[in-house]
Amino acid sequence: MRLISPGANPPADVDRYLLPHEQEVITVRKHPAVLLAPIAWAAAGLILAAILSDTVLRHDSGLVWIIWAVWGLVFLRFLWAALNWSVDYFVVTSHRFIETSGLFSRKVAMMPLVKVTDMTFQRSFLGRILGYGTFILESAGQDQALSNVDYIPYPEQLYLEVCSLIFPSKDRSDD
Repeated sequence: MRLISPGANPPADVDRYLLPHEQEVITVRKHPAVLLAPIAWAAAGLILAAILSDTVLRHDSGLVWIIWAVWGLVFLRFLWAALNWSVDYFVVTSHRFIETSGLFSRKVAMMPLVKVTDMTFQRSFLGRILGYGTFILESAGQDQALSNVDYIPYPEQLYLEVCSLIFPSKDRSDD
């Protein structure tokens, strides 16, 4: 988790979406667990390709080439997921939630803090083991651009920090 101190520079990917009067409070990437499925597919494909190349398809070079080409595509899918993960951020500012995603086609979803009427925090069994959770943000309006934020790292800490922004204590509101 990256708690931003006043005057610190946010990542350039995030900074371009902040308004001049906004202060960045929290900036995090999604938990690396978002990469588990692509890693599992790439590892399983590698093992399967190696076994098939060395046993059943040992004497058929054409099929061996096809098997490795298919594995290459699976590996490219993993690389694509990793690159997307590296540029995706969840940001909490002094005024709103922002989620940026996408490497080439950029999507920026946001919800003002004052519009949040309810915030649910969920953790699956795997999320409890690996340390990630999901925030479900609700507002009084129709469907929002930002409603579910999956794979949030440090979910308890983030939940408490976000609640303190949405429901400031009397000491903070007097400043």
